[in-house]
Amino acid sequence: MLIAGIDEAGRGPLAGPVVAAAVVFNDGYYNPQIRDSKQLSAKKREELAQVVKQAAVAWSIVAVGPRRIDRMNIRQATKLAMSLALRRVKADFVLIDGDMLIDTALPQRNVVKGDSLHVEISAASILAKVHRDQLMRVLDSKYPGYGLAKHAGYPTKSHRDAISKLGPSCIHRRTFAGVKEYC
Repeated sequence: MLIAGIDEAGRGPLAGPVVAAAVVFNDGYYNPQIRDSKQLSAKKREELAQVVKQAAVAWSIVAVGPRRIDRMNIRQATKLAMSLALRRVKADFVLIDGDMLIDTALPQRNVVKGDSLHVEISAASILAKVHRDQLMRVLDSKYPGYGLAKHAGYPTKSHRDAISKLGPSCIHRRTFAGVKEYC
């Protein structure tokens, strides 16, 4: 049975996309280094992202941007990103990190703290986080002054201060508190 693990990165930031990844391994795959991306250094995540991509039967990454997040709300945009990531892999069953189910005909189960329980979800968390961090470094060069490479769009004091000084950029989520006050 092919099991797809799905996780996301970027639900809480004030800027940039929400990113979801789906990863499928052969039945019984195990790698003790692959665990919740939040427990790993940035360097280790990047190393493991390559390991995951090589070991996986299939993987995909999908980003849903800030305009769509503003139109749909972050929860629906996250579900969309997860559904789209799943559509790009072949699987028989789906394990989703967190408390939501997604739009799919496949049997699925949500698993709270799944990124620390299932290697497929852990791998997806690594791919999503690495991809989003890379995107935010690119966006930092396109939208200087916000420090996006440093905080990845999360609502740090320096990011909130930059928004109040510069105003929101086109990659900021205009419906989020901390941004909408400056639109």
